[in-house]
Amino acid sequence: MTDGDTLDEQIPVRVLGGPTALVEYGGLRFLTDPTFDAPGDYPVPGGSLTKTAPAAAAPADLGPVDVILLSHDEHPDNLDHSGRALLSDVPLTLTTPGGAGRLGGNARGLAPWEPVELPRPGGGTVTVTGAPALHGPEGAEALLGEVVGFVLTADDLPTVYVSGDNASLDLVKEIAERFGPVDTAVLFAGAPRIPALLDGALLVLDSVQAAEAAALLGARRVVPVHFDSWAHFTEGRDALVDAFTAAGLAGRLR
Repeated sequence: MTDGDTLDEQIPVRVLGGPTALVEYGGLRFLTDPTFDAPGDYPVPGGSLTKTAPAAAAPADLGPVDVILLSHDEHPDNLDHSGRALLSDVPLTLTTPGGAGRLGGNARGLAPWEPVELPRPGGGTVTVTGAPALHGPEGAEALLGEVVGFVLTADDLPTVYVSGDNASLDLVKEIAERFGPVDTAVLFAGAPRIPALLDGALLVLDSVQAAEAAALLGARRVVPVHFDSWAHFTEGRDALVDAFTAAGLAGRLR
């Protein structure tokens, strides 16, 4: 059995489409950026975003969720109508400080490098640390808003990194320096671009950058998300496989 197979059993990750995945860690169930609407169009500044495929499961099919890891609340491809409705059913949503203010309820903001300890059902704690993220090129924050990633750690468990909508390899390097090597990296990819926005600049990592991020992190297992189900994601599964193969990292890709 390989290290990756062991991680698959120890820390199950179920990918549901778009940026949404269910991560089981330390007896807790974490859901990333919930998007469960049917396909359709969403108006946004500069045009619209088109969802092209439904999620692989409905919220009712997932069982209890303990924590939502919401990279940001301002874009429908990370939090759609159904995802927003789900927030009130989950005990805790961790997101950006600004997002927590907008969402209210059980939302709590995490600044970069800020930790929060969560009690585990069997005793002990899981620490969730806010990881810095940059949505788009430098200087795009005023237009695209703040984003946060997450690092999950526990005394007896491997480290998990959830990138959120991050486009900066410099920030990945900083995260690797603090927490690396990372055992499981849930990397948002897909090379999303909107032609009318920032001259079509990359808004999140492309496939080659995702492979580079995996190498920087020393990740033993990489679970890509945020590469399908939306029309503005310009690179899908094949591009990811090709990029990780070219980097000699295909065996780490899940």
